[in-house]
Amino acid sequence: MSQLSLKRLEKSFNEARIIKGIDLEVAEGEFVVFVGPSGCGKSTLLRMIAGLEDVSVGEIEIAGRVVNELPPVQRGIAMVFQSYALYPHMSVYENIAFPLRVEKLPKDEVDKRVQAAARVLQLESRLQHRPGQLSGGQRQRVAIGRAIVREPKIFLFDEPLSNLDAALRSEMRIELMELHKRLGSTMVYVTHDQIEAMTMADKIVVLNAGEISQIGSPLELYHKPDNLFVAGFIGSPKMNFIEGKVLSADGANAIVDLGALGTISLPRGSKAIAGETVTLGIRPEHLHLGPGEFTLTVTPNIVEQLGIHTITYATLPAGENFIGLFEGNPDVAEGAPLQLHFSPEQAHLFTAAGLAIY
Repeated sequence: MSQLSLKRLEKSFNEARIIKGIDLEVAEGEFVVFVGPSGCGKSTLLRMIAGLEDVSVGEIEIAGRVVNELPPVQRGIAMVFQSYALYPHMSVYENIAFPLRVEKLPKDEVDKRVQAAARVLQLESRLQHRPGQLSGGQRQRVAIGRAIVREPKIFLFDEPLSNLDAALRSEMRIELMELHKRLGSTMVYVTHDQIEAMTMADKIVVLNAGEISQIGSPLELYHKPDNLFVAGFIGSPKMNFIEGKVLSADGANAIVDLGALGTISLPRGSKAIAGETVTLGIRPEHLHLGPGEFTLTVTPNIVEQLGIHTITYATLPAGENFIGLFEGNPDVAEGAPLQLHFSPEQAHLFTAAGLAIY
């Protein structure tokens, strides 16, 4: 059963269409992540679900009920923002209890819910502290606790980790995933960070310019991107792209001319058409040192030695940037020619319109 259903959803500000007809089903208990670059409409979409933005066209259903005209408090949702928005003069206990006080719940029920949320979030020893006495991660947990006590049908998270440093973000990602497992609740999470999306989501919704580019599990988007945008957005470092032209295609294989790099036979030619311009994609982690099935030579202008792996940055003859990612600390140096190879099985092919050829 769908816990959340978006039907032909649109949002316009005067003449500007921000959300351009979105259809989406979110199952009960799913952890769904909206991801995309700044300005793609992901936060606007979340605010529409929350009732903080009006719907221009379409319907929002929560648990089978159309909620377009309902205020946020009646939608059965709880939202956690980028800003913690805690009351500095109140204790952790009172910050978590605040929405229940507004609802005028009995004192015993308020205490029961606050204590339960504190146990889940490991804040029991901090209930009498004030926000100024807490770390950034603890303050974010208080904000999440304030959402938990409302016992919502759906949790909405709007880039809740973006104010934290890198190490704390990693810790909080794990805490949020564990929280999802414990509560079993439906969660919709907005981020521009595709690493957050890949590590946390059951299902990722990739947005671009107010439209859905692709929906799928993290590994589906990684291994089978539908288009150039998704291929370039999902993965870190991003996928390499090389312009080419199809010399021949027989429905099974396509022979692609990559200019100064030579020709390559790709087993992804079922929809390729001889003579068309295409883009070949290869992920940096699918490159290997030395000669192989398809070999090319590059000269790195930047080498990053990161211990666990090494990243090289080069420029191809046609001007494309080319990134390689290799395990450990191989013997590579800036300005020294480097032979690389990859398997055509791991390459991707896209039409001139940016659609994947499979």
